[in-house]
Amino acid sequence: MKYVLDASVAIKWVLPEADSAKALSLRDDYGKGIHELLAPDIFKVEAAHALTRAERRKVLLQGEAINRMVLLMQTRPLLRPFSSLLPRAMDISSQQQIGVYDCLYVALAEREQCKVVTADQRVLALFPAAAVSLDSLP
Repeated sequence: MKYVLDASVAIKWVLPEADSAKALSLRDDYGKGIHELLAPDIFKVEAAHALTRAERRKVLLQGEAINRMVLLMQTRPLLRPFSSLLPRAMDISSQQQIGVYDCLYVALAEREQCKVVTADQRVLALFPAAAVSLDSLP
């Protein structure tokens, strides 16, 4: 199965959070070729932001974010340039009143004719036809 992987799910690969076991199972299936995982290339920036935020919240020790980022990038999804997705993402953002970053994932899922797997409840609520929750995966 092909999915667009939201950074909110990938972070669970390297941080202990709710549904981390489910996220790791998805990653393992990706490694076995069971799933194809894609993301816009802003994925790296969003992941780095989440990891440095975890340092500020004292979830990680200072300086540990970079090690987790290296680990995350070892099994990262296939990254697609965001620039061609931007016009559609801006259109979606204007219509739904949600950030462009999230809409880049939705625009990629539209283009690839698949769903976004996300842990973001707002994305799930606004895009029920385009997004699935991590806990809904088999």
